[in-house]
Amino acid sequence: MGYSAWIHKFAEDADVPVPLDLELVRAVLEPHDVGDPRLRFDPDGDLQFWIRADDGSEAEIFAGQTGVLVERPHPGAVFGIVAELVSRLGAVAIDPREGRIVCRREECAHLPVGMREDAVVIEMTGEPLEAALLGRYPA
Repeated sequence: MGYSAWIHKFAEDADVPVPLDLELVRAVLEPHDVGDPRLRFDPDGDLQFWIRADDGSEAEIFAGQTGVLVERPHPGAVFGIVAELVSRLGAVAIDPREGRIVCRREECAHLPVGMREDAVVIEMTGEPLEAALLGRYPA
């Protein structure tokens, strides 16, 4: 599957994403990482993970200061891990194909004004996140 999604955090009155807590990213993703731990850090200090959920679904994740890229997530429980990351960061998930922003109500208030109107507000758990990002969630 060639699909990717972005995770960004916005602060009230900020029009651009704010820095992420990369230690929190590590804390959420490391227990699910099945990749080579020696490859976890790239030369720029960004993080790389290959995560696998209990049902075998997987995703590659690349995290930097202002964003997390979730590449090729398989349908399934891996979206629960991604939802936990989004929730604990107080962030939003963005489908770059459609420009769809998916978030909890509390993060919607921090989005730039022009992004709030079209945001899809969900309970940030795996199934609703998967459905919203893959375009199967009622608006």
